[in-house]
Amino acid sequence: MAYETEDHETQYCFPAINSSCIKGKRSRHEYNIMYVFFSLLSAWTVFVNLLVIISISHFKKLHTPTNLIILSLAVADLFIGLIVMPVDAIKLIETCWYFGDILCDLFMIIMGLLLSTSICNLVLIAIDRYVAVCHPLLYPQKITTTRTSISICLCWFFSFAYSLAYMINVKNVESSQRTDSCYGKCYLIIGFSLIVVDLFFTFLFPLTVIISLYLRIFYVVHQQVKVINSLMKGGKCVMERSVRRKSESKAALTLGIIVAAYLLCYIPYYILSLTSSTIISSATMTFLLWTIYANSSLNPVVYALFYPWFKISVKHILTLKIVKPASSLLDIFIYYS
Repeated sequence: MAYETEDHETQYCFPAINSSCIKGKRSRHEYNIMYVFFSLLSAWTVFVNLLVIISISHFKKLHTPTNLIILSLAVADLFIGLIVMPVDAIKLIETCWYFGDILCDLFMIIMGLLLSTSICNLVLIAIDRYVAVCHPLLYPQKITTTRTSISICLCWFFSFAYSLAYMINVKNVESSQRTDSCYGKCYLIIGFSLIVVDLFFTFLFPLTVIISLYLRIFYVVHQQVKVINSLMKGGKCVMERSVRRKSESKAALTLGIIVAAYLLCYIPYYILSLTSSTIISSATMTFLLWTIYANSSLNPVVYALFYPWFKISVKHILTLKIVKPASSLLDIFIYYS
């Protein structure tokens, strides 16, 4: 058992191995609470992303370029909840890594792949919304299902290539710097230069693109509302102006939540990752890393629950109406049109 039995007893991850790491001690109460909490978080992440995947995959009317990107995002977030969260939770709670060095490296590559792909999908969604709002006449020609599918495949491919190359560089650094290590831990020794590179490619660059595109969207929407308002007169002007302002506020709120969720989950970890480990405790960095994981459970809420079609499709899924013949051909848009 991983929880504490006797305070004075020293436990090891692998008692039969001389170079085994020392196992951290936890009370039975703390042990159980942590397992319940992380299990629920993982299950929730898998559940909400699975709803998005089933909705978009099943209903043919939802096979649009925008929804394909949301589907890709949901797949990445699903695997974070299905693989990364449970494995990292076991490592955190047990304070030992029981799966060997090869699986440790594989886990790090998968984690890097999924987190990078998730961020890449956020950028693709920002680009899609930018073209749709700022260049609506060109949108059908520029953003097609085929081009979107190719972009998504490239997103996954380059994310994997980056994660693999990053891991190879980290292992090279470890081989030259790691002198004292014990068996039963899964962590990486990352040099400052690699931290800066990762900070740029997985945070600063996508953050700059997302914020720049959304600011442009805000500006265009605001200008469009001003033009429409200037053409309105009389009582009709007051009514339609009110509707337009409400629409603008809703769009601003949605985009604000999208950006805020991204910033709140990613900024603290990447900013503090540049700080020496002697200043920032490992517990703090672990907490901030889990805020990044938690973003995977927020993405379906931010990107999907704001769409009326998602609420309708969820009702069909939970009531098992999707098993009926020809249910995939149902036009769920008529329920709120």
